[in-house]
Amino acid sequence: MQQPNIHRRAFALGAGLAGASIALQGTAAFAQGKPDIVIGASIPLSGIFAATAFSYHNALQDYVKIVNEQGGVDGRKLRYVAEDTAYKVDLSVAAFNKITARENVNFYYGDSTPFAKTIAPEVVRKGNILMSGTSFGTELNDPAKFPLYFMPGPDYSEMVGMLLRHVAQTTPKAKVALVHSDNEFGRDPLDAARKTAGELGLELVPMATPPGTVDVSAEILKLRRVNPDFTIFHGYTLAPIPEFITQARGLKLKSRFMGTVWTMDLTNLEKMGAAADGFLGVSPYRYYFEKDGHAAMLERIRALRPEYQQNGYMQGFLTAMLFTESARRTLSAGKPMTGQNLKAALNSIKDFDTGGIVGMPITITGNSVPYGRVYRYDAKANSVVAASDWIRVGR
Repeated sequence: MQQPNIHRRAFALGAGLAGASIALQGTAAFAQGKPDIVIGASIPLSGIFAATAFSYHNALQDYVKIVNEQGGVDGRKLRYVAEDTAYKVDLSVAAFNKITARENVNFYYGDSTPFAKTIAPEVVRKGNILMSGTSFGTELNDPAKFPLYFMPGPDYSEMVGMLLRHVAQTTPKAKVALVHSDNEFGRDPLDAARKTAGELGLELVPMATPPGTVDVSAEILKLRRVNPDFTIFHGYTLAPIPEFITQARGLKLKSRFMGTVWTMDLTNLEKMGAAADGFLGVSPYRYYFEKDGHAAMLERIRALRPEYQQNGYMQGFLTAMLFTESARRTLSAGKPMTGQNLKAALNSIKDFDTGGIVGMPITITGNSVPYGRVYRYDAKANSVVAASDWIRVGR
């Protein structure tokens, strides 16, 4: 199935707002005297991740609009307030301080793992905020250390675990190379991957690349010596994956290639070209264009935004949905909207229907939403197809 033109992106609700404070107002009538439910956000609307940032920025706004048009939550309006951070931790912290100083913030969406780790003690000290964001860092998936945080998908260790389980099911006793960037992001799933591979009877060979690597000729020679059945890339969005694949194909290596969530957006897969045909990877969300099965919320998104939306949009949309559901459950129970009560409400979610954002009902017991599916890239059709059923992992 040929997909919509993915080069043109609809940024209408967010374009031109970098560096400014942004608030989205609802249009429905709301109960007098009831305070707004405020979602604050540190968003890199400028800088190296601006194109991706607009996807979840728009999604957060869209879901707020949908809920407000339906009367809000217990008669309360949702309100979204964001500040640009240029993807810098000090600016993210400054944005948090600025927004929380002038607003009674109930939820906060952060832009990185370093920011989430830096601000976590302050979130706990304040005691009135439930936090989420773009990070799937394994370290954050610890309710004891980060009691007021959750990620809207599996952590990186859980994602790599899904890929390893897929390998074990399709190719028992396979040899797997885990090629990763030699930084915090890239090293994140290493320990868990070693453990999972051992449990599954797989041989795992980690291979690190220096951050910012462009020339991969030395690493390709290492990959040739290993000669793996599968190669999992982690710690990259795109580069140097295409160069790895092109050179490996030229050497006629047998390996199949795999990636984690940020690589699996269709815009990235398309840039890899024909050499990436058959590339496998994990997505915690269904793709914008999927129409099979129950997908009422995807249909709503397509009506709101007729052009392709990145997977980051789905992440932001699901985050706003879970923020809202935790508020709804807390207020329905007659409890104050403290961070602890909001997190307890989130962790009471069982068999929750996301309207097709995730392909099965979700249950949340810790700091992650540990669901995903392995997809395969079809270069000829410039699309993805399911390569596995939906998978739940985790604790």
